[in-house]
Amino acid sequence: MASEVATKKKTTAKASAAEGLVFDQATYIKWYKEMLLMRKFEEKCGQLYIQQKFGGFCHLYIGQEALMSGMMSAIRPDDKVITAYRDHAHPLVMGTDPKLVMAELYGKATGTSKGKGGSMHMFDKERNLFGGHGIVGAQIPMGAGIAFADKYKGNDCVTLTYFGDGAARQGALYETFNMAMTWKLPAIFIIENNQYAMGTSVERTSNVTDLSKLGASFEMPSESVDGMRPEAVAQAIARAAARARAGEGPTLLDIQTYRYKGHSMSDPQKYRTKEEVAEYQEQDPIEHVLRVIRQNKWMSESEIEAVEADVKRVVEEAVKFAEESPLPTADELYKDVYMQEDYPYVKD
Repeated sequence: MASEVATKKKTTAKASAAEGLVFDQATYIKWYKEMLLMRKFEEKCGQLYIQQKFGGFCHLYIGQEALMSGMMSAIRPDDKVITAYRDHAHPLVMGTDPKLVMAELYGKATGTSKGKGGSMHMFDKERNLFGGHGIVGAQIPMGAGIAFADKYKGNDCVTLTYFGDGAARQGALYETFNMAMTWKLPAIFIIENNQYAMGTSVERTSNVTDLSKLGASFEMPSESVDGMRPEAVAQAIARAAARARAGEGPTLLDIQTYRYKGHSMSDPQKYRTKEEVAEYQEQDPIEHVLRVIRQNKWMSESEIEAVEADVKRVVEEAVKFAEESPLPTADELYKDVYMQEDYPYVKD
């Protein structure tokens, strides 16, 4: 009986964590500004990439913005985030100066990683963004490691590990899930399920198309979430975070979203139709938020236009900063590299 009462109390605590979220005028205006910045920044990145202003791979987040804005309404500043290589939006919403993000894309010394990471490796230690990672699924066990560190230190921080539906096929995921549940790590594993991985649908790569079931064999609490709505994302992450902070371990969230652009800028997108893309665009998270704002008369049309103008200015200033910033000097090759001092093959 006592255990049943305790379980009921914990369940109520998790529910109240989500119910305690307030989606008011300030929330929707904040979401609108955040998502519009992410969208316009990414659109500009696409234009600049075509102009060959920077090279390497470039993966855009357009269409998936609700995952980031919803997250920011549900976590604390001391919580940690780690993700894959579609990572421009994460630092933008977490508070990194857009100028530094753009400079990193350009490979400039003023970038978030001093120009050494580029598009796929954004990082901001001050804001607890532990990077974008290029090896598919590599961030899954790394996220568990960060969560283990917090558990070891005895704080109640939570680590959010983002990965795509393609990365969910990696064997490391199952090893990580087993360890995370065994040790009750304060982690939230989030599948940014944009349906196609690089270019192959979930239906063609898995007998199990409901990816929330991947946690079932480890008895990991899991749920599917509407990733086109920041409200649903915020509520799901709040529930998972409350569970983690209570010492009950990790949660798997299969957040259903959609990228409007290709897997990368080099993707011809022959695996889906224009009609399908248009259907998802009708569920656009920015338009949804803007519709709520207009219905409630929380902003006038002139105020909305002012936000658009301000976002345009921020993006233009970021481009100007990146264009004018210096390239890293040659000596940067020897900095920020871990080396054992007594390594026998290193000469002065």
